[in-house]
Amino acid sequence: MTARIFKPAKNAMQSGRAKTREWQLDYEPEQPRAVEPLMGWTSSGDMKQQLTLHFDTKEDAVAYCERKGIAYQVIEPKDSVQRQVAYADNFAFKRVDPWTH
Repeated sequence: MTARIFKPAKNAMQSGRAKTREWQLDYEPEQPRAVEPLMGWTSSGDMKQQLTLHFDTKEDAVAYCERKGIAYQVIEPKDSVQRQVAYADNFAFKRVDPWTH
C-alpha cells in the first residue's frame, strides 16, 4: 500500500485556483482494473482507490503516513510562470506584429 502526496493542479477549465492550496493524499492501485463482461464497465476490487484525504500542509500528510505506517511518495508542485500582460501592450510601438483592424 503506497500513497502519493501532492498538490492538485489548477483546473484547466477555470481561471481560479480553488482547491489547489491543500495537499492531497491518494493511494496507488494495488490491483489492476478489469472490464466487466456483462456491462463493459471498468471496475476494481481495490477500495482504497476511492479514498482521498486532504491536508493543510505537506508535513501533516507525511506525519499521517508515518503514524499509520503507510509508505508514501511526495510529489513537489511545479511553480507556474507568471508574466505581466497588459491590454496596452496590444497597441505598443515596440510590438513585433503591427496592430491592424
